[in-house]
Amino acid sequence: MASLMNRRSWLKSGALLAGSVSLLPTGLNAVAAAPLAPPAPLGLANALSDEEALLAAPVQLRARLSANENPFGPSEKAKQAIMESLTTCYQYPMQARDLIQKIAEYEGLKPENIMLDAGSSPMLLAAAMHFGQQGAIITGDPSYADLPRKAEKFKAPIVAVPLTADYKLDLDAMEKKLDSRTVLVYICNPNNPTGTVLDTAKLKAFTARVSKKTPIFIDEAYIDYLPDPRGSSLLDAVKQGQNVLVARTFSKLYGFAGLRVGYLVAQPEMIKTLSQYAVGPMSISAPAIRAAVVSYQDQAFMQDALKKTLASKQFLYDTLKREGYEYIP
Repeated sequence: MASLMNRRSWLKSGALLAGSVSLLPTGLNAVAAAPLAPPAPLGLANALSDEEALLAAPVQLRARLSANENPFGPSEKAKQAIMESLTTCYQYPMQARDLIQKIAEYEGLKPENIMLDAGSSPMLLAAAMHFGQQGAIITGDPSYADLPRKAEKFKAPIVAVPLTADYKLDLDAMEKKLDSRTVLVYICNPNNPTGTVLDTAKLKAFTARVSKKTPIFIDEAYIDYLPDPRGSSLLDAVKQGQNVLVARTFSKLYGFAGLRVGYLVAQPEMIKTLSQYAVGPMSISAPAIRAAVVSYQDQAFMQDALKKTLASKQFLYDTLKREGYEYIP
């Protein structure tokens, strides 16, 4: 594979992402200089477990920056739904249709356009398993590497395209890499770990052209943090019939990282195909489903969490600038 940079190694090298984090001033100057251990072989879950052990050590710092978790969630409505669901947890979760219908109505989609699972990770794995057995996958570098790294396990050639000088995905260069081997283009927007956002008009023009040649997977895990999430999303491309897949998660702004709820939007035939590689709604616990139903588009909570996150991010910007660090705004 071309140089697909590890996210944590890239962060360690000096390019810092001011993402969805909350920091407290106390202890910020006590950041340990010890090098980060390489990611655990079993992935993010083990890596985060390793970090929990570090956080338990007697040091001043108490901030985990690598997972982009939202410390302000879940909402009070979600917590109440979780508590109310506990008395019926002996039953299998049966509320998936309610959540799918709610998403479909809000986004102007059909239920058959939507696939639910425990976070967006199963969607990434399903795509990696399906497309990874067929040909080459084009991605940015650095970008979120979960899908391409899993696809590599199925012998997929990974074409890693360097970012532009301003740390954005290089759509022009990615398009030039298309060839007869290409079976998927993976785009994370906003990009992780750089936090940069593609021009919406340019991205929509790109998908309109390229999706005629190969499927495009758009990872919108951080879309809710943009000023205009709906206007910046590529869900319209799906509604227009394009061969585009859009992954969303409740893990970020909704604060569901530990509850695990996500969904994929695509053409019905693609949903049927990828569903063969995923467990689907039965992998989501009843408390998580119920919490997601009451949380979805809870604008009061979303705006409050967004306001606090932006304030935390500005604090981080100011602190880094004061300490002499450069960062990607």
